[in-house]
Parts: sequence; C-alpha cells; structure tokens
Amino acid sequence: MENLKKNEAFGGPKGPVVLAIMDGVGIGKNPESDCVKLADTPMLDWLHDNAIYTELAAHGIAVGLPDDGDMGNSEVGHNAIGCGRVFEQGAALVGAAISSGSMYEGSVWKELISNSTEKESALHFIGLFSDGNVHSNINHLEAMLNKAKEQGVKKARIHPLIDGRDVPPTSVLEYVERFDKFLEGINADGSVDYCVASGGGRMNITMDRYDADWSMVDRGWKAHVKAEGRSFASMTDAIESFRSEKPGILDQDLPAFVIERDGAPVGPIVDGDSVIFFNFRGDRSLEITKAFEADELSEFDRGPKPAVLYAGMMQYDGDLGVPEKYLVTPPAIDRTMSEYLSNEGVKQFAISETQKFGHVTYFFNGNNSGKFETETWMEIPSDVCPFEDAPRMKADEVTDEVVKAIESGDYDFIRLNYPNGDMVGHTGDFEAVKVSVKAVDEGLTRIIEALKKTNGVLVCSADHGNSDDMCELDKKTGEIKHDAAGKTLPKTSHSLNPVPAYVYDPSGESNIRKVAVESAGIANLAATCITLLGYVPPTDYTPSIVEVG
Repeated sequence: MENLKKNEAFGGPKGPVVLAIMDGVGIGKNPESDCVKLADTPMLDWLHDNAIYTELAAHGIAVGLPDDGDMGNSEVGHNAIGCGRVFEQGAALVGAAISSGSMYEGSVWKELISNSTEKESALHFIGLFSDGNVHSNINHLEAMLNKAKEQGVKKARIHPLIDGRDVPPTSVLEYVERFDKFLEGINADGSVDYCVASGGGRMNITMDRYDADWSMVDRGWKAHVKAEGRSFASMTDAIESFRSEKPGILDQDLPAFVIERDGAPVGPIVDGDSVIFFNFRGDRSLEITKAFEADELSEFDRGPKPAVLYAGMMQYDGDLGVPEKYLVTPPAIDRTMSEYLSNEGVKQFAISETQKFGHVTYFFNGNNSGKFETETWMEIPSDVCPFEDAPRMKADEVTDEVVKAIESGDYDFIRLNYPNGDMVGHTGDFEAVKVSVKAVDEGLTRIIEALKKTNGVLVCSADHGNSDDMCELDKKTGEIKHDAAGKTLPKTSHSLNPVPAYVYDPSGESNIRKVAVESAGIANLAATCITLLGYVPPTDYTPSIVEVG
C-alpha cells in the first residue's frame, strides 16, 4: 500500500489526537425520549457551543447497510470509522447472495445439504429471530428453509434466539405468528418435517460476546444441543408462560425452552446432523462457534461434542479463520487508518472495556484481530451484572488509562470507546441511561483537561444512536406510545438518528476549521483524524470534516 503524505503546512499537534467514541449516543428528535438531552452533560453542552460541531449519518447506506431504514450498529460503525470508506456490509452481502442464488452454489451450502440428504439427518438453524437486520434476518432463514426443502432435506430444526433489542422489546409473538404460518405452509404437503426445537432470549442464552459471560453459551448449548431444559408444546406456549410468571419481562431476557412432541424433545443436535448459525454479525457468534468447533473447551462443561457439520452465515474472524466453514464471504476491508498510521510509525493506543473492546480493535481494524506494529491495546474487564445495575460501567477506569496515556507522551493517536450509551440504552431503563451518559460526559471532561496540559486535540463522536431514542413511537402519529397504565413503552433498539461530531483543540494552535462535506457520515472521521495528525488522507477515503494549518 502507498504511504501517507505529510502535510507540509501542518505537522500535527504537540500532544496526541484522541478519538473518543461515545457508543450509542445520537441526536434525538423527541425531547421526552432523548436520554442524552435529559442527562446532565455540561461538557457535551459546552462542546456543542464552543468546539467545531457537525452531525454525521451513522445508519443505512452511510455505513454500508441496504437502505436508510436500517439502523446502524457498533460493528459496521467501527468498520466505517476505522477504514474511512463505506463497504457493503453483512445484511446487504447475505441478502445479495441469497437473492442471486450464489450462496446455494457455494461448496459449503452444498456440503451441508448433501450431509443431511445422504445421512437422512437433521439440518439445524440457530440464530436471532427477527428482521432487525443487525445480526440476522428472518427472511434469510425462511429463504434457506425453502431451498433446503427444494433440495431434498426432509428434517429441519430451528432454534430461535429471541430478539427484543434490534426490534421492539416485546414483539416476539409477531414473529412467531409469521413463522408458524410459514412452517404450516412448508410442511403442508407432508414431504418434510420442519419445526422449532429450542430457543430463548438473546441476552439469556447463546449470544454472549467478548468472553463476558460464558454461562449464556452453556445455557444455550444445553437447550439447543442436549435438549435439556423446561419443555413446552410450542414456542408460543413457552413465551406466554414466561410472561405470566414474570410480568414485564423483556423478550431479550426470556429463559431457555425446549419443544417436545409426544413426550420427547423434537430436536437435539446429534452425530451426523448439519448446523447453520445464521447470524451474519461476528461478535455474538464467536463463542457458540467455538463451542461447536473446538476440540477442547474449558469455558463450560460441554460434554461430548457431537460430530456435526457446522457452518456460520459468514466468517466471524478472518484472522483466526473462524468458523472453518461459512456460507457468505465477509467484506475484505483493507488499508485501514490503523495500518496507514502504523506504516508511518505513529504510536497508537486503543482502549475500551470488555463489552466494546473488540469494536475499537478488531472491527476498527477492518475485521482483523491482529495488532499493527505501532499499536498498543488495553482491555478493562466489564462487570458481569445487568447494565442498569451499574450504569457507569467502566467509564472511570477507561478514562483513568486514557489520561495516563495522554500525559505519558508515548502515543500520537489514542482511540477509546465508552459503551455506556449503548449497553445501558438497551435496557430501557431511563434513569440508568441518564447516569450512564453523565459518566461519559465526566470522562470527556477529564480527557480535555489532560489535552489542555499536553496541547492535544479531541475528536468526539459516536458509532450509532440508542440512548437518544428511548420510547416506542406510534408509526402513524409519531406520538410516544403508552401501555394500559399510561406508562411509556421503552425502546431498546438503536436509533436512526445522526450522531454528533466535535473537534476541539484547547490550545488553538492547530488553526482547525470546519469543512462543508456533502452527506457526511461517520466514515469521514478517519480522514479527519489523519488530517489532524498532520498527514494527507488517502484519495479514496471519505473527506475530512476539518482542515488545519
């Protein structure tokens, strides 16, 4: 790859450039549901009025998703921020591969189908059960089941992971009703036996990430593979029972369940079966993939590993080659900002707590788990508890280390992620979200104080919105929805709102000026940081939102 060119008129600031990513902090449209505005944020308010300020798109086509009705997420967001360009992402890639039929022509799909037809074994599908288009899409599941029937698979078992985060928090029965009709249709001629076998809420089973809570994977393994757990006649029975026993429970937290027929579980995963994990997003797919693929597993008592043919929807970690088999090739993201800066000898420091550590490293570096030569990474272990119970999360500890890194003089470029606005935003707990956003604001205050001492520069933005949009709205009227008791209905998914971007040089020595950029999105942040470091961004990067010197 070509090297960056130096900006002859500006050699960069004396101190470091710090990129602070406030995960899930967008710009809300409704004051009543915008917990960023409702929180105590004196520093963000001051930056809005005194720093260079603009708004950036962080969803839809601005981050490589199919259309602007698709909410952004942390994975594609950090891809875009880190590589400075927009790549077609998971949902679009998978949708195109299915609609064109290219996925079914691939060797892995053919191997899975052949394994099931030749052995007369079950084809299992495990994945997130919604059309949220962030981790998965139920449309992909239904398309694959139709193709499997067409190609002679007689027995399919589905293990839905209930959403409630990327879609409304108690909407699962809408998807169950739709899918029950689909199954009724596909089974109608009596030639196949396709049914739901097990499931549970996505934050209760299977979909842990970053080694935060392997007990989730353990619970999922018991339900999906061993068919151990509380049994029901149908998915609807399970959901309604759990709701009656714990009124107010969110879909994402529903316990595991197993479906029985004639007194026996319908779908344990056994030797000879085929398994597709149909999530296309990597972070919450790696641990269950390890459980299926690793010869030895220490994280939980897996028991005998069934001899199955396992495949992921996509490759979840290109550097580690995980999973071994996958249906759709992920985008090849090259020439990231980190690689360019490393080639120039720019010392870089990347930090977050466990919940977003992979985002500021792996995803930021183009789905690459390897460090570049000049990078230092630091992970602060996250709490293992409900996020609403500790909404400050590890903002203070992350800030402590960032301040040390700034004042050490060892780094030219520092990037960090505060997970609070997103992880606590997903809980739907207004008061906890306000505390979480305040913690981020306080962290930024301390970072700016350190930058004042060192003549550094702050770039502060977000990867997508969430805590800015905390109430369900009536699609027809736009009004906030309420339950029968008059209480507002919480919204736990990401928002479609733009995100703020602040650029602040406390010394004023860099002579930073705002540039008008058409259709600016978070991908423009890479060129912005490169410009502030005293280099000329690559010509195919989306342009910087500032000029210097």
